Amino acid sequence: MPLKVVFMGSPDFSIPSLKMLIDKNHKPICVYTQSPQKKMRGQKVLKTPVHIYSEKMDIEVRTRKLDFENEYVNFKNLKPDLVVVVAYGQIIPESYLKIPNLLFLNVHASLLPKWRGAAPIERAILNGDKETGVSIMKIEKKLDAGPYIMQSRIKIDSETNSGELKEKLSILGAKSLIQSIDLILSKEGSFIDQNDKEASYAKKIEKEESKINWQEDAEKIILKINAFSPKPGAWFYFNKLRIKIHKAKIVNLNGKPGTVLDDKLTIATKKNAIKILKLQKEGKNIIEATDFLKGNKVNKNIILN
Repeated sequence: MPLKVVFMGSPDFSIPSLKMLIDKNHKPICVYTQSPQKKMRGQKVLKTPVHIYSEKMDIEVRTRKLDFENEYVNFKNLKPDLVVVVAYGQIIPESYLKIPNLLFLNVHASLLPKWRGAAPIERAILNGDKETGVSIMKIEKKLDAGPYIMQSRIKIDSETNSGELKEKLSILGAKSLIQSIDLILSKEGSFIDQNDKEASYAKKIEKEESKINWQEDAEKIILKINAFSPKPGAWFYFNKLRIKIHKAKIVNLNGKPGTVLDDKLTIATKKNAIKILKLQKEGKNIIEATDFLKGNKVNKNIILN
């Protein structure tokens, strides 16, 4: 039975769920997304990926904030059967959540109650978690604390970066969302309360976190590189330029932290060293370290910061 769905989402992560709703005959009657932003250079106006995709699929798009005057009335007039929220980027006001007989279903990229909050994927990698997943949960007033109807798991290996993991979880989340809707429609599913005592929080990534501290162990630096690739990128200074590292491996060498140990971009840390495999100069594309070294001389024994 097709549902009257309102979809709320903004980044690329949201699109597989939106696409699968359409494919399964639950095409949204309206999509809410973040408002277009002006790009700094040239002041070009950029729409969210969800905005662009929705227009292509001929779906009404709304970009006003939910607490904007009259938006609550506009929303109620849509008379949806279900609201699906996937990385929308706004808190749903309590007045919306109190609308009788209306379920707000959220695709959250963690195994709740672990990693509630804004950056669950990055925090899972930074923490060295061996697995994560998606939770299909009912939105309630408290952040990411509502009961879930389904959880699906996925492994995190030592080379997984956040970009790769986001792509996998976005697809897994879309499949789990449709399965959850089917369970709700068939009345075979039930919502499971979270245990608040087991909750952990994935706070927003701050800019200063992405700078590499060579005084940390190589293992911890690798986790940071993986967690912040491709964005915002774990970085260090070289010749007064920021260099982002996108891939590296641990090498069993030692030296004063931050010291370049050879001519292949092997850098000493507090314990062991890392060999840089892929990097990115400010404003440039990601390249292999070998290509970087062809045009940039990095002297052995210099100390990076």
